[in-house]
Amino acid sequence: MSTEPSSLDVRARIHAALGVPARLAIVDALTLGDASPGEIAHTLDMPTNLVAHHVRVLTDAGLVIKGRSEGDRRRTYLRLRPETLAALATPRLAGVGRVVFVCTHNSARSQLAAALWKQRAHGDVASAGTKPATRVHPRAVAVAHGHDLDLDPTGTAHVADVVRRDDLVIAVCDNAHEELTGPIRPRLHWSVPDPVRVDTDEAFEAAYADLADRVDRLAPAILPGALR
Repeated sequence: MSTEPSSLDVRARIHAALGVPARLAIVDALTLGDASPGEIAHTLDMPTNLVAHHVRVLTDAGLVIKGRSEGDRRRTYLRLRPETLAALATPRLAGVGRVVFVCTHNSARSQLAAALWKQRAHGDVASAGTKPATRVHPRAVAVAHGHDLDLDPTGTAHVADVVRRDDLVIAVCDNAHEELTGPIRPRLHWSVPDPVRVDTDEAFEAAYADLADRVDRLAPAILPGALR
């Protein structure tokens, strides 16, 4: 006799985990971006010990996974597993004009994210870095061309020269999210692992796939019908 949980058991566990308003609020907060437990506690005005309890339940149900920051290893970020929440409506973001993707060197993740947004969402988009490199990483250029993305290999820029007041700024790396605490502050954070650290074709393809999934999730929340 099989001891593997049935699909009904799995679904029942997920519904049970979401049956508490506080846990549903945490899931809503993670739908479009990643966050640390402390950030969740601050956003939801919830005691940290209570957040820890609810996160444990959500993790046990397979709804949330944890990962260490690539910037400050003492930090942990929570990430939603969207494949378990296909029926959950994406929150709408009103009043968004241009989207600006930001990472440290503006040489890989932010460039790929902006190119994906341009290709799939057809919205106004830009990218920038907190410490921009002189050119886009060659592997990022190769991945972009392999997926028919429009990417300028020399088009890097600093956040101060790109970001406008009404932009939706999305940090696609942990360092940019943690460094931008002044007037330019990301509204969303995508904790995408840095492919340059591994520097293989597979790492860059994985970053592309991660960003493509996130772009597809975000676009309907900003531009209804954009991916049709």
